[in-house]
Amino acid sequence: MDVFRLLMRRYPDALPAGEITEVLGLKASTASVYLSALREAGLITQTRAGRSLLYRANIAALRGLVGFLFNDCCRGRPDLCPPEALASLQGGPAMSDGKYNVLFICTGNSARSIIAETLLRHLAGDRFNAFSAGTRPYSELNPIALATLHDKGFDTAGLRSKNISEFQGPDAPKLDFVFTVCDRAANEECPAWAGQPISAHWGLPDPVKATGTEAEKSLAFQQVFGMLKHRLSSFTALPLDTLDRISLQKAVDEIGHPETEDHA
Repeated sequence: MDVFRLLMRRYPDALPAGEITEVLGLKASTASVYLSALREAGLITQTRAGRSLLYRANIAALRGLVGFLFNDCCRGRPDLCPPEALASLQGGPAMSDGKYNVLFICTGNSARSIIAETLLRHLAGDRFNAFSAGTRPYSELNPIALATLHDKGFDTAGLRSKNISEFQGPDAPKLDFVFTVCDRAANEECPAWAGQPISAHWGLPDPVKATGTEAEKSLAFQQVFGMLKHRLSSFTALPLDTLDRISLQKAVDEIGHPETEDHA
């Protein structure tokens, strides 16, 4: 279950076996047994890239399994298959106070998620409330991230690092979308979000790890800014009011998938 949950959190990414063992603290032999069992059940797929074996959750098989459990095993009993579970598949997210609430999560909440929050507020602040948080937030925001935003004319005065716990209490805003923008945060098991928001992993390279001259470091942040602007422009263009949850989930997954992204 831990292996499958990890692959679901990282979907549509395909993870190498080595990363799976490292994240979950498993022995290579143990992970191999688990991955083999999941493959035989049809719940994950395996591909090869060079000398590495990559694993991805098989969403089509998962849908079939869930459908079987609802239609066959539960036999329509409402006490076993609550109607709200099926109802949640219909329609898109409900608007909160006239706007959709979107949360971007990263580990430190100092660069990528901060840039995403600022960009969404700029691109479509009339339709979205943008927030960001970290699983282990830093005390200060990254100075190059702030400089990047400032140079592009964004007001950074009110930005700060926040812990995801601020968005999990009874007084927290009801979230409609939750996006992880770094692999490390996506790898961590977070409590389930109230209200079943649409969630997706939009993994981005960490510009904080860039080395070299100041210009080369700044370029790394510029590239992440451009990638996020491209993704968020696609996201804000989605017809949210007309898409059902399955179609909307597929759309946000595709936006965050590196193989489908145009970096030009």
